[in-house]
Amino acid sequence: MPTELILHHYPTSPFSEKIRLIMGLKKLAWKSVHIPSIMPKPDVQALTGGYRKTPILQVGADMYCDSALICDVLEHVQPEPTLYPAHLKGVCRIFSQWADGSLFWASMAYNLQPRGAAHLFGDSPDTAKAFGEDRKAMAINMTRLRPADATSAYRSYLRRIAHMADEHDFLFGIAPCVADFAAYHPLWFTRTRVPVLADILDATPSVPEWMDRMHALGQGLPEKLTSGDAVEVAAKTEPRPPGANLLVDSAFQDDHGLALGSRVSISPESFGPESTEGELVAATRTHYSLRRTDPRAGTVHVHFPRIGYVLKKADNA
Repeated sequence: MPTELILHHYPTSPFSEKIRLIMGLKKLAWKSVHIPSIMPKPDVQALTGGYRKTPILQVGADMYCDSALICDVLEHVQPEPTLYPAHLKGVCRIFSQWADGSLFWASMAYNLQPRGAAHLFGDSPDTAKAFGEDRKAMAINMTRLRPADATSAYRSYLRRIAHMADEHDFLFGIAPCVADFAAYHPLWFTRTRVPVLADILDATPSVPEWMDRMHALGQGLPEKLTSGDAVEVAAKTEPRPPGANLLVDSAFQDDHGLALGSRVSISPESFGPESTEGELVAATRTHYSLRRTDPRAGTVHVHFPRIGYVLKKADNA
C-alpha cells in the first residue's frame, strides 16, 4: 500500500498552515499540491466527489478530509512527537475544537474587515469580489460575526491564550500538542497575511513569543506535485480496505440506522454545504468512510470525522 503523503493546500490557508507545521513537528516528507482557494476545483472534486474545503490529505486512493482527521492520520503515520500526550488527551482535543471553531471565526471576521481585505487582495478588486462571493456561498448556513464583535471576542481570546503562554513554552507544557497547532493558525493569518491588523497581538507579548517557537518547528520536507499527477496517483491505486486505513479505530458504530453498504451523503454541519455521496464502508466512533468512483480518479475512499459532519441516506437511494 502506498504511504506517500500528498497534501492539497494553498499558501494562505490557515488550516493548511496547521497541518504544514505538524509535518514540521514530526519531520515528515510530503508532496505539496497547490489548489485554488475558490471554486472551481475540478481536480479536488474528482478526488472527493464534492467536498471542497482545504486542506485534504491524500494517501494513494484514500482522501482524508478536515484538519482534525488529518491530525489523527499523521499521528498514526508518525506517533512521536505525539500530538496527544496521555495526560492531556481529552483537554487538548476539546481545546482544539474550540480553537478551530470559535477562535478561528472570531479571528477571520477581524482579519477580513475592510482594512485587512484591502491589504490581502491589494489592487485586485475582482479577486476580492470572487473570494467574498465564494466564502459567502460556503457560509450559507452560518451566522457570521460583525467585525466589531469579532474584535472584542478576539482580544478576549488572545488574553486567555496569553495566560497559558505566560506559564509554559507551549500552551500545555514544555512541548507542543494538537492544541498549540489549532490555536496558532488563526493568529498566523493575522500576523503574516494581514500585518496591518497585527497590532492586536501587542497587548499580549507572550503570544507572539509562543508563535515564534511554533514557527521554528518548520514544515517538514515538502516536494512539489501537480494536482493532475495527484489524481493519477489515485487512479493507479486501490484504496485501503476498511479497517486497514490510517485511522486507529475500525468497529462499526451505528447511530443513524444506516447499514454498511448503504448509499449515503456526508456534508459539513455549517461551513461548506457541498455533500459527498457514496457507499458507506466504515462508520466508527471517530470517522466515516465512503467508497465512490470517478471517471478520472477511479475508485477512492473518502474519510470524514464524525464531529462536525452530517451523515444521511442519499436522496436517490
